[in-house]
Amino acid sequence: MIHGLRIKNGKATYVSRFVKTSKLKQEEFFGSSKFAKIGDLKGLFGLLMVGVQILRAKLKVLDVSYGTGTGNTALVYHHGKLLSLHEFDKPYVIKVLEDGDLQTLGMMDYDKRLLHPFTAHPKVDPVTGEMFTFGYSQMPPYVTYRVISKDGFMHDPVPITIPESVMMHDFAITESYAIFMDLPFYFRPTAMVKGNKLPLVFDATKKARFGVLPRYAKTELQIRWFELPNCFIFHNANAWEEEDEVVLVTCRVENPDLEMLNGAVKETAESFRTELHEMRFNMNTGLASQRKLSESTVDFPRINEAYTGRKQRYVYGALIESMAKVAGIVKFDLQAEPVEGKEKIELGGNVKGIFRLGAGRFGSEAVFVPREPGIAIEEDDGYLILFVHDEKTGKSSVNVIDAKTMSADPVAVVDLPRRVPYGFHALFVTEEQLRLQAHV
Repeated sequence: MIHGLRIKNGKATYVSRFVKTSKLKQEEFFGSSKFAKIGDLKGLFGLLMVGVQILRAKLKVLDVSYGTGTGNTALVYHHGKLLSLHEFDKPYVIKVLEDGDLQTLGMMDYDKRLLHPFTAHPKVDPVTGEMFTFGYSQMPPYVTYRVISKDGFMHDPVPITIPESVMMHDFAITESYAIFMDLPFYFRPTAMVKGNKLPLVFDATKKARFGVLPRYAKTELQIRWFELPNCFIFHNANAWEEEDEVVLVTCRVENPDLEMLNGAVKETAESFRTELHEMRFNMNTGLASQRKLSESTVDFPRINEAYTGRKQRYVYGALIESMAKVAGIVKFDLQAEPVEGKEKIELGGNVKGIFRLGAGRFGSEAVFVPREPGIAIEEDDGYLILFVHDEKTGKSSVNVIDAKTMSADPVAVVDLPRRVPYGFHALFVTEEQLRLQAHV
């Protein structure tokens, strides 16, 4: 489901709509759930669910040729199209109507050139207008890289060779490179039966590998692989180049366990350590290094996207209270040094501001919206927008924060008629982009 808030002429319109995916249409036809869900894939029951779905597909009871995703992880706007994304599926085109309502126009397969899944985190270059994306799967080639022109043409696939199938939720681009993350979170179906766990297993004995590929490469022959200590990464903030080095700013997870995402949400994130890190890959020496920029727990990093792929100063991260709850937003200054010896994230050093939601109030990641488009103004001159829910009163709202001052007093608050679930990504779309969507 997509939740949308449109603000126009001083009025706000809220709407929530399901993405009309192939999966949803088929289950609406049958009147019940027919596709296996990630939470089902545990133990003998999980193995049975996989077998039943394979059988249903072979008997043509279910059509899996159009994907099995839900289209509700993240959104991206490119070439006049608003795309709803899920990494196990292809994108779906969403149209925002004049009254703020949301309409699913259909699946986007780029004139049948897209034959593999499409990440929920593609990158749009703000200068060239191109979009860079990839997909991962459980069958070789495990990773496929794609470049989409500013006019919406998807270029030929570039298969990326890695030893086995891994979960690769995000990647990054610079002006010259694309960065892939071969991290040891493996698809191991046997874990469903042996350990009564999800079929994703983290191998703490393996190194973390990062592949740096010229972003217009036609094959993988030019990719350079770098190794760093074992970790996992859900989300990157940004990447850029400095002389011989490629720099990646990311949220590094120590010893992840997806079981924390399955079942009851834990009250705290004590066993889930994720910290802001800077990683450097030297294209001349082949060496890699990393340094910690924050304490735990921070994830869902966002930046002023006018700087995507280019050196920028500020990162806005979500303070994680539990696996699905954001307790506040923290502003990091990458030009300042972190204060060593701290046990938690607090003001000082590279932490320039913290907007705390308050007791019993939790929210989503914050989207940065510049006061004016482009990079002519100061990088942090803009707003942070996020959905907030008060668990004590049951009320929900959208908060608009001053991204420069990080003042505890929101610039604006828009009350919502219902709660927006925690844990999903958000996107801000301008009126100009909405106007252009009708002409593509």
